[in-house]
Amino acid sequence: MSTTSTQPLTAPDETPGSRVLWAFKDTWTIVLQEFMHLLRQPSTFAWQLGMPVVMVLMFVYVFGSAMDVTGMGAGVGYIDYAMPGMFAMTIAFGFMNTAFPVAFNKEKGFMDRFRSMPMSSSAVVTGRGVADIIQAAVDLAVIVGIALAIGWRPAGPVTDTLAAFGLLLWLRFALIFVGIWIGLRVKNTEGAGNLFAIAFPLGFISSVFAPPQMMPGWLGTVAAWNPVSSTASAIRELFQTPGVDLATSTYWIEGHAIAGALIWPVLLLVVFVPLAVRQFQNLSR
Repeated sequence: MSTTSTQPLTAPDETPGSRVLWAFKDTWTIVLQEFMHLLRQPSTFAWQLGMPVVMVLMFVYVFGSAMDVTGMGAGVGYIDYAMPGMFAMTIAFGFMNTAFPVAFNKEKGFMDRFRSMPMSSSAVVTGRGVADIIQAAVDLAVIVGIALAIGWRPAGPVTDTLAAFGLLLWLRFALIFVGIWIGLRVKNTEGAGNLFAIAFPLGFISSVFAPPQMMPGWLGTVAAWNPVSSTASAIRELFQTPGVDLATSTYWIEGHAIAGALIWPVLLLVVFVPLAVRQFQNLSR
């Protein structure tokens, strides 16, 4: 005589462990999709890497010879000063690399397709974030390779150098959600392509290429309190850049650059994660 268990049956996909595994697989699917799109559009990847190279050649070799940022003469030590700034600007400009594909996926209906599929609701945003961090690490490795080739060397210990790269990726992680929110807000990819109007002030009104002390008073204050400046100043401190003494800066935030580089991304996450989630939820309304 057979007996039937009276215990309720739980579907495998309803257990917490299965849900986590399901979310992980869906996230990885989105990551692979994003890189497949990138491989099919190599010009986009080349542009993303080519722009920092052009900026290095322009500012280090064309304008750098006239810059005295160390007090030791025009051009002296400028490579050591400018390259950490270039790392920070490359990472900061990355939010456009997030916004454009998000706007493209929304415009072509991929977002609606994902929302209609039996997949983890967090996978679209999480997958985009993971793909962007991987791409940011590749971009950073390329620009660091260029810096090493032209003579830049970090003077600090290896642990401080790794911490500096960690701060760069921490800023990029926060800017991912800025890019997601903007990509969901703009009407189409053309609008996303106009983001240079936002990115250029963010990158150039900063301490990337020159200390804020060399700027007019009000502009120097804006530059010093730019999140990109905090990260650039913090990694210069960790790289022990010659001729840079942040303790004597007239701006409080520069004297606490590492703290600023840690806190600014937190503030960006607090503001833009809810905005990005809300905008994603409102797509179909």
